[in-house]
Amino acid sequence: MIETILILDFGSQYTQLIARRLRELNVYCEIHPYNKFSAELFNTLKPKGVILSGSPFSVRAVDAPQIDMSLIRGKSPLLGVCYGAQLMAFQNGGCVDPSNIREYGRANLTTIDKSDVLMRGLSDNTQVWMSHGDTISKIPASFKIIAGTPTVRVAGFHIEGEDTYGIQFHPEVYHSTEGVVLLHNFVADICKCSCSWTPASFVDTTVADLRNKLGNDRVVLGLSGGVDSSVAAMLLNKAIGKNLTCIFVDNGLLRKNEFSDVLDSYKDMGLNVVGVDAKDRFYAALKGITDPESKRKAIGRTFIEVFDAEAAKISNVKWLAQGTIYPDVIESVSVKGPSATIKSHHNVGGLPAHMKLQIVEPLRSLFKDEVRRVGTSLNMPSHLLKRHPFPGPGLGIRILGEVSPDRVAILQEVDHIFINGLRSFNLYDDVWQAFAVLLPVKSVGVMGDEKTYENVVALRAVGSTDGMTADWSHLPYEFLAKMSNEIINNVKGVNRVVYDISSKPPATIEWE
Repeated sequence: MIETILILDFGSQYTQLIARRLRELNVYCEIHPYNKFSAELFNTLKPKGVILSGSPFSVRAVDAPQIDMSLIRGKSPLLGVCYGAQLMAFQNGGCVDPSNIREYGRANLTTIDKSDVLMRGLSDNTQVWMSHGDTISKIPASFKIIAGTPTVRVAGFHIEGEDTYGIQFHPEVYHSTEGVVLLHNFVADICKCSCSWTPASFVDTTVADLRNKLGNDRVVLGLSGGVDSSVAAMLLNKAIGKNLTCIFVDNGLLRKNEFSDVLDSYKDMGLNVVGVDAKDRFYAALKGITDPESKRKAIGRTFIEVFDAEAAKISNVKWLAQGTIYPDVIESVSVKGPSATIKSHHNVGGLPAHMKLQIVEPLRSLFKDEVRRVGTSLNMPSHLLKRHPFPGPGLGIRILGEVSPDRVAILQEVDHIFINGLRSFNLYDDVWQAFAVLLPVKSVGVMGDEKTYENVVALRAVGSTDGMTADWSHLPYEFLAKMSNEIINNVKGVNRVVYDISSKPPATIEWE
């Protein structure tokens, strides 16, 4: 069984960062909403340790998130971060009060009990990141203070006689300069994790699990040409070989020439791939729809219908494989607080009742960068692994407003110029994701001696590690000027190009 750290999410904006830091330490972890926590979940995961996240709530609020700590304490090491620490103190008779001063931003630990395992190796005055409006003003009798700042007396505590800890700062945030040291102390020395969860070990474990789960069953997988579905296909192929059939659907929402290009790229990978032209079916499903969530659902529903029809042509198919990855799952799960559902993903949430196929998602636990590392360990071609992410709904969510064949054609040409331009200027690998968006507005322009009233397109390029956060890419002005000129001169129907300089958060990477 894989060594697992369970992270219970109370709605903090930093919860995903805790998972990222643990994965970087080669420790497998899973995030679960606090309100889904149960003895059954604990006994199923058998976690080596549990981390309680922060939260925008106050433990003193009537509707404050709560869990039954008795399900964890004494059974598994426990670390409470910010709200998690305050909750432990409050539930055990301590006092948590509003802070007299704002405790946000950088702080320094002036008190550190270096004899405590959690604090081992931290430097004097090490910088940490605070983000809380309440503070622990009084600790219960069994609690021992192990860290403090000039303004936060109880920055860290250890419950004597057990492996239970709390800290009022965020070690997962970059500004906590030695936060990774503290997290390593917890997972390696307190939880006794081997820190051996690597891409190679993931492949071995996953292939074995897939063989055990699928047996001799036939599996159909929806290829998109992207990193996620391609790596999922290779894992399944390694596990079940000829029992896997991959279906690549031309939904009419792909990039220019992508259908033929992707089919060509799979020829030397040993996969059994079937191409399906379903453009008209998707356009019909999207006709008259402008709401982005409705578009996603229409596209997802049509995908299912196409797969259902294609799978029926293959005898004894029992499973539908998907390239779902962890950010898809996280963003589709609502937790009380700010971690509300951002958007639904077409491959998250199950299948309609009438469909007989079961779902298998071999990458469901991985972040995007981890998927690429797994692909590398499978010796996949670098041009596939370095491809920018492309959403399942494709250009359907990059065309704001109604989707039509004419509007798709315009965006395909714009996107083609932009992506090829990034490659020509050797900028493609410096960007995590880049694309164009067709806006539902028109603007006045002048071409030659004639007035025009045509479409506006936005170019978007971001840098990121896993898509959970992203910053806009500072592309050279000369490059952007050239792209604007080429797009306007070569794409009929476009007379204005803008560049998106929004980061995530507060914006999302995609516009819909």
